[in-house]
Amino acid sequence: MMFKTIRPLFLAALVLTGMSLHAQSFSDQQLLVRVDALASFFDTDFSAEYTIVQDRPGQALSTTVAGIFRRDANETYVIVVMQPLANRGQGYLRQGNTLWVYDPQSRRFNTTSNTARFQNTNARNSDFTRSTLAQDYRIISGEDAALGRFRTRVLTLEAVTPDVTFPRMRVWICEEGLLRKTEDMSLSGQLLRTTAIPDYHRIDGRFVPTQILFVDALRGAYIDGRFVNERTQITINRPSFNRIADSVFSKTFLESVSR
Repeated sequence: MMFKTIRPLFLAALVLTGMSLHAQSFSDQQLLVRVDALASFFDTDFSAEYTIVQDRPGQALSTTVAGIFRRDANETYVIVVMQPLANRGQGYLRQGNTLWVYDPQSRRFNTTSNTARFQNTNARNSDFTRSTLAQDYRIISGEDAALGRFRTRVLTLEAVTPDVTFPRMRVWICEEGLLRKTEDMSLSGQLLRTTAIPDYHRIDGRFVPTQILFVDALRGAYIDGRFVNERTQITINRPSFNRIADSVFSKTFLESVSR
């Protein structure tokens, strides 16, 4: 199965050692700004096909395929669900601070939260937009650590706005300024979710994750007496930075693709 192929990579990405790293050429705040810059595309549009595989222990894998269209300069994005057939035509449209979700069966738009689970997976709606770590969080502490093959800077963050999905985070940033792992936590510090990003596409100097793996710390099931966590793997295919028509970022577009 797909998840068996990624587990060695995932485990390697999550194993930490006590190796010391060289002094950072950036301050911790500058490094966080760089993470946002590399994960956001203000000078171009972005589109891709996301294959989202949900693994619930004891159940069959479920797969969702969606088209993602982003225009970070306007803080807007559109998501169109293409598979499974039962959900085909469902869509999401972010306009400013409002996130609309479209149901093709009722032909109605309703608002949803940026922090809500995407299609009941371990991914959140906020995982599909640009990165705003530097403006949403303050740095509590920083330390050098090795993460598998990566030399990283580990920053502990606390939210400065109530609008974030997770009020506390730990982030592992490699020397290129790319996010490699996060631990998403409650305000009390309880681990809620772990995210691993082992590899990136590099396209004309821009970086797009190849795969993202989310492991839910709380949701799962006991299998043979052992707790097995729910996990969601996203594979990003056909990334493009070509111009997207203005008409895509509209309710009319979502209504038209579901017909």
